[in-house]
Amino acid sequence: MSSKQTVLGRVTQLAKANINALLDQAEDPQKMLDQLIRDYANNIAEAEEAVAATIGNLRLMEQDHQEDVDAAKEWGGKALAASRKADELRAGGQTAEADRFDNLAKVALGRQLQSEKEAKTAEPTIAAQTEVVAKLRTGLDQMKAKLGELKAKRDELVARARSAQAQNRMMDAVQSIDVLDPTSELSRFEDKVRREEAKALGKQELAASSLDAQFEQLDALGDSAEIEARLAALKA
Repeated sequence: MSSKQTVLGRVTQLAKANINALLDQAEDPQKMLDQLIRDYANNIAEAEEAVAATIGNLRLMEQDHQEDVDAAKEWGGKALAASRKADELRAGGQTAEADRFDNLAKVALGRQLQSEKEAKTAEPTIAAQTEVVAKLRTGLDQMKAKLGELKAKRDELVARARSAQAQNRMMDAVQSIDVLDPTSELSRFEDKVRREEAKALGKQELAASSLDAQFEQLDALGDSAEIEARLAALKA
């Protein structure tokens, strides 16, 4: 029981840990988070074993208790049957046989009493174990939630570190370019962009003129058809 209490104490302590306060004190927060994640994962595994063992023991005790309760009931029934048989024999004048069945009834009542005592003795232990299981389960759930929080913080920290590194690299690259130098990378890039823009404009104009020519052809065809129609009307 002491090992389970130790696990319970550690689970409770870890579940209540203030992660932000720990990180504020850490020289290398990411390294500390990685260590905390390992510690929590190990303690969760140990706590799960303790919970499983405690539940197993609890179920066995509950089974034994139920068996004692059932046995007490069964012995009570046997005592009643023996007592009634004794009364029946005594009424018929068979005193010796009646005494034998009364003695059997007493033996059955003794067994009933013993079973009831065993059941009653187990009840506080069952109640205590049930409480331990409930606390361990709660602590375990809290630790799993805390582990999720740790992993999320670690991922956030890693992402922020990468973003900061990327920003620094970008700033270094920008600073290395002389904006006033016409031969600089930036100037060449701007020229390239302007050439691409000019090419795009040329293509647009070409496409537009081609489209206009096609519509003009369509208009000419329409006029020709109208003239033919009017000529046919005159002849008619």
